[in-house]
Amino acid sequence: MHILMFGWEFPPFVSGGLGVACFEITKALTSLNHALFFVMPRHDHLQEPSLSDFTRHAPDKSRPVFDEKSTFDNLTILSLQARFRPYVSFNDYNTGYHAENNDSSADSIYGNNLFQEADRYGRKAAGLVRTLPFDIIHSHDWMTIPAALQTQKSSSRPWVFHVHSLEYDRAGERANHEIVSIEREGLAKADCVIAVSARTKNMIVERYGISPDKISVIYNAVSKIENRKHKDTTDRNHKKTVLFLGRITFQKGPDYFVEAAALVLEKMADVTFIMAGSGDMTGQMMRRVNELGIADNFHFTGFLQGQELEKAFAMSDLYVMPSVSEPFGISPLEAIAYDVPVIISRQSGVSEILKHALKVDFWDVKEMASLIISILKHPALGETMAKEAYAELKDMQWKKAAEKIVSVYESLITTAVTHE
Repeated sequence: MHILMFGWEFPPFVSGGLGVACFEITKALTSLNHALFFVMPRHDHLQEPSLSDFTRHAPDKSRPVFDEKSTFDNLTILSLQARFRPYVSFNDYNTGYHAENNDSSADSIYGNNLFQEADRYGRKAAGLVRTLPFDIIHSHDWMTIPAALQTQKSSSRPWVFHVHSLEYDRAGERANHEIVSIEREGLAKADCVIAVSARTKNMIVERYGISPDKISVIYNAVSKIENRKHKDTTDRNHKKTVLFLGRITFQKGPDYFVEAAALVLEKMADVTFIMAGSGDMTGQMMRRVNELGIADNFHFTGFLQGQELEKAFAMSDLYVMPSVSEPFGISPLEAIAYDVPVIISRQSGVSEILKHALKVDFWDVKEMASLIISILKHPALGETMAKEAYAELKDMQWKKAAEKIVSVYESLITTAVTHE
């Protein structure tokens, strides 16, 4: 089978879980002997490329977070000039992207705002892939919708829309209505929708009015668990460390983590809290940490990847994911792969499949603090949790997810042939 996939981040350009998921799904699909074209935006101040400017990339083998032994004989990554990046907001595009290049002739290539740019990119991408042989279209999240729509229209091939996150996850009731409108059109016009959790499926049904019969739930997974170095738990006298890892944005609940940390430090003074990531709430979180007087016990590392990320997991006694609305959440699975016990928000997709984790409502900072204290004061509890959760990971394989995705493809292709 030949698969045409539209995404907007892929290693080595990764800013969140979507890039990890796209990498692993692609690796698994190609390992099943399917040929895959992965189309993504690039931004390097160059003029608009033609088809001959498409480039074939190998995965960046300098980043140990990804499997260096992987081969991608069936993968071609195609990059098309565009002026948007993962998780860029409407305001970020307007204030930053026009300001960074004073060449007016180059600026004229791009859309005047984020939505015009997504539409322009979509039209260009659809035109440039028109001659490629593909049986199915697979796209990820809202920025790929214009490209998938245009390609679906011109090729008459079935389209699978894979939802990793919705605007209501990212912004709650402050959702951008234009993004919601684009998402609604994509969900309505796609031939099938893949949701990464039952939580996401329910949101699609309730918020967007999509029939549940159109939506397949296929959970994410975790990679490389056999190759991870298990940490030494014999030293129980070291300073306890609690990790938050993710974008420092409304969706991820960093403010609840900070408030819980302050409550913990009232009872246990010798604990270090690490906030690893970046985002629009970073400054606000730094100010709040100072207001609470816990700066000596709180560290902001910025965005981590590769060996720095592995080190953060390895040194942690506990991982906390206090997300306000988390469609899935791969990072708790990664923490478990390093023998780290986890506390996760009940408002997350991963809580549907992860049994050996402590679960808390994101807003209940008193309960969150109580659970953190329980694990830190009782190391044996944390070790048992981590051991049992690690056993669960063996059933969470990307190959199994890919096989389910292929079943969706085959069903759509069979239906399309029947209707011809």
